Amino acid sequence: MFAYILKRILLMLPTLLGVLLLTFVVIQFVPGGPVEQYLAEAKAGATGLGGGGGGEGGGMAYRGAQGVDPKRLAQIKALYGFDKPAHERFIQMLGRFARFDLGRSFFQNKDVWQLVKEKLPVSISLGLWTFFISYLVAVPLGVAKAVRAGSRFDLVTTLIILVGYAIPGFVLGVALLVVFGGQLQWFPLRGLTSANWDDLSLMGKVTDYLWHITLPITAMVAGSFAVTAMLTKNAFLEEIRKQYVLTARAKGLTERQVLYKHVFRNALIPIITGFPSAFIGAFFAGSLLIETLFSLDGLGLLSYESVIRRDYPVVLGTLYLFTLIGLVTKLISDLCYVWVDPRVKFD
Repeated sequence: MFAYILKRILLMLPTLLGVLLLTFVVIQFVPGGPVEQYLAEAKAGATGLGGGGGGEGGGMAYRGAQGVDPKRLAQIKALYGFDKPAHERFIQMLGRFARFDLGRSFFQNKDVWQLVKEKLPVSISLGLWTFFISYLVAVPLGVAKAVRAGSRFDLVTTLIILVGYAIPGFVLGVALLVVFGGQLQWFPLRGLTSANWDDLSLMGKVTDYLWHITLPITAMVAGSFAVTAMLTKNAFLEEIRKQYVLTARAKGLTERQVLYKHVFRNALIPIITGFPSAFIGAFFAGSLLIETLFSLDGLGLLSYESVIRRDYPVVLGTLYLFTLIGLVTKLISDLCYVWVDPRVKFD
C-alpha cells in the first residue's frame, strides 16, 4: 500500500507540471493580455499604473500598445513581469508555486490566496448544501427505487428525476427567479443575505440565510440529485441479482436482513468512494451561471472574470490549487475502495 501511495504521489508531479505548462503555453498566444487591458482602461479614463505582481503569462504582441510612449510601455511590461522571456517567467512561477505562493492579482491588487478566501464562503454554501441534499435524499430514494423496481413508484420517480436532469440548472434558475422571486415574491432575487443582516438576531440570520439560498440550491441540486439517485438504484439492482443474495434468502434471512446486511455495503461502494471528491469539491465548486444569475460572488465568477480580464496570476494560481486538490482527492477516492472492500488490492 505504501509503495502504491508513493508511486501515485510521484505521478502527480508530472501531471501537475503538464497542466501548468499547457495552460502557460496557450496563454502566450491569447490576444489582449494584461498590458493591452491596462492600456485600454487607461484610455477609458483610468489613471496611474494600477496594482501588479509578477507575470506568468501574456500575449505575444500588444496591438493596443501602438502610439504609446516606448519608455512608458517598457515600464508597464516590467510592472507585469513581461520584460522577461517566457521560459524565465515559467520557471519563476514554478518556484513560487512550490512554496505555495500563488502570486498577486494584476488588477485587484490582492494576493490570489486572499481572493480565494474571500470568494470561498459563497462556493462553500452552494457546494455543501448541494452535496448533503444530493446524498441524504438521493441515496435513500435510489434504494427505494431498486427495491420497488418496475412498480408505479419507480416509474413516476424516474420520470420526475429525468425531467429534472434534462433541465439545465441555469434554465431552472431563471424559471425559479421569474416565478418565485418576481411574480410571487416569495424569495429574494440576489445575494446570500439581506441588507440588514448585522441587525438580525441569531435565529433571524439563520432564517434569512436559508431564505436566500433556497432558489440557487434548488437550481444546482436538480442535476446531481438525478445522477446520485439513478447510480444508487442501478448499483443495488446489480447486487440484488447476484448469487450470494439468493444464498442468503435460501438460508431464511428476511428481506430486510438481506438488503441491509449483505447488499447495502457492496452496493454503496461506487457511492462511498465518490464521497471524498464530492465533499472536497463542495468547498471549491463554483457554478458560474448560477452565481451570475443570483448575483453570488463566488469562485466561479472569480475564475470567469480573471479569464476575461487576462488576470493571469489568478488564472494560473487557482488552476494550480484546484488541480493539486483534484489529484489528492482522486488518490483518497481510490484508497477508499480498500476501506470499503478489503478484497481490492493495489498490487
